[in-house]
Amino acid sequence: MAQIQVRDLVKTFKVARRKAGLFSALRGVFHRDYYTVRALDGISFDIGPGELVGYIGPNGAGKSTTIKVMSGILVPDSGSCRVMGLTPWQSRAQHVANLGVVFGQRTQLWWDVPVIDSFELLRDIYNVPHADYRRTLDDLNDCLSLGPLLEVPVRQLSLGQRIRCELAASLLHQPPVLFLDEPTIGLDAVSKLAVRQFIRHQNTFSGTTVILTTHDMDDIQALCSRVMLIANGSILFDGNVDKLKQSYVTEKRLKVEFLHPPHMTPLSDKVTIIENQGNRLELGFATGQLSVPQLVNQLAAMGEIKDIIVEEPPIEEVIAQVYEELGL
Repeated sequence: MAQIQVRDLVKTFKVARRKAGLFSALRGVFHRDYYTVRALDGISFDIGPGELVGYIGPNGAGKSTTIKVMSGILVPDSGSCRVMGLTPWQSRAQHVANLGVVFGQRTQLWWDVPVIDSFELLRDIYNVPHADYRRTLDDLNDCLSLGPLLEVPVRQLSLGQRIRCELAASLLHQPPVLFLDEPTIGLDAVSKLAVRQFIRHQNTFSGTTVILTTHDMDDIQALCSRVMLIANGSILFDGNVDKLKQSYVTEKRLKVEFLHPPHMTPLSDKVTIIENQGNRLELGFATGQLSVPQLVNQLAAMGEIKDIIVEEPPIEEVIAQVYEELGL
């Protein structure tokens, strides 16, 4: 049975339009021109318990709007949404008890007080028993290395340190569902790895259902077994990463290393030379028009081959290709 059910969600926003210039600014005081943005255009999907779903799309696609509707922050114009049997905007108190949310560019921690004070206040808000709170905090401390940070005011934390504390804060009441809206935005490589490891641990060992919105395709590749692609308020793709690649990848990469610099001869017109460095070549070739053995035979005529690697293009290039084909 689905833990999250979304059916035909529609959400529109009325946005003021104003031209540049002083006259337009003065005119806008007395008369405003509005246009309607359709942020969600009838989207539907189901998410089962324990899934880790990547929710991706270009800026303005509707990702954050979906998260806010499912969190109960926004009320849709039409359609339905059920999270663990509850309608988010109708049963707010019960709903948030089942939910953890992290917005990468916003904080749920109190800015001028030590982190531990925010945690204690959240414990009171969610009415978490002291024994459960201590046990959960100890577990989170072990996973996220929070010890040195707990006595530090939030405003003095680095971005990576704050995100770790935000993740802990969202899970103090042990919610079964976790929404992460770009949690790794702006983080350095080390902090990203720590956050990814924690998300994977939480999903695997606690069975937490996770929806992750991100522009970082490495997050998707590392974490998500399922991907939903949204654009212009509509779901365009829903499946695993391999299925996404099968649907849109028409080219593979072949890296070949020769024992000596090769004697370059013309290759098939289905092959593109991406990089040529001494005795190393990187090639792109159309998968449906040329097989790997055929290409290797052509390369063998150039010289003695030391090593060959065949790989698919990076996931970010796949997504960029999808956007280009859809005119996004």
